[in-house]
Amino acid sequence: MQTDVYRLWSTRIVTFAISALAAASVAYWSLKGWRPETPSAAPVVAQASPVTPQAIARALGGGLAPVTPVSGAAPAISRYALVGVVAGRLRAGAALISVDGQEAKAIRVGTLVDDGMKLESVSGRRAILASATGASVKLTLELPQLDQ
Repeated sequence: MQTDVYRLWSTRIVTFAISALAAASVAYWSLKGWRPETPSAAPVVAQASPVTPQAIARALGGGLAPVTPVSGAAPAISRYALVGVVAGRLRAGAALISVDGQEAKAIRVGTLVDDGMKLESVSGRRAILASATGASVKLTLELPQLDQ
């Protein structure tokens, strides 16, 4: 009986490839199972104190910041302080704004900040307030620059 040499080599190559894949699979799963479990890299945070506006401000990259007017009344500027900004795409986003020194509240774009002003837009480190009554009064609130 005569054997085909080419057929013999193709059988050998396929057998070698299958056995190499099986050996690699055994090695992978055995190393994965024997590896000692490492502790999580995330630190454990104790919930001893409630979340404060200052902590939220630090997490959002700022603190209570002075406001700068775009146009409008100067007395209204001192009422608002921008604590943080979460800017999204296409007029989406929110800002943490403190009114008259009270706790900062999260306000979405398009909603009222207080009786006379609404949050018009947010971008980067800036929030723009516009008059809710339709007047041309606009205020720009900015977070302070980070000192590094």
